[in-house]
Amino acid sequence: MSFQNHNDRREAADAAKKAMLEKFRTKAAPAAVDPAEAAARVKAAEEKEAKRIEAEKKRRERVELEKMERKIAAEHAVKVAREKAAREAHEAAKRRRAEAEAAEVRRYEEQARRDLAAAGNRKRR
Repeated sequence: MSFQNHNDRREAADAAKKAMLEKFRTKAAPAAVDPAEAAARVKAAEEKEAKRIEAEKKRRERVELEKMERKIAAEHAVKVAREKAAREAHEAAKRRRAEAEAAEVRRYEEQARRDLAAAGNRKRR
């Protein structure tokens, strides 16, 4: 890059900077605000804030309610699972008792058959 080209660019940048500063200095002061309009804006802002607070309160209540509903649903699911497990355990115990009784009956019947066979063998001798 040539030295002259560099100086031209620097001068252009300085001129742009001066123009921006001048524009900033001559910027018009903010217009005077009408007190009635300012009061209306303040009132509107307060109403908006009150609505926001009310909405936040409702949202928190809804979130708390949903949390309680989820907790109740979880407790109910645990209760149902516990009852199902107890019912299955009871049915399993009944099944084991029935199987034990059936096995005992089979043992008695086999013993009776053996006794009858032994008695028949003794009678034949």
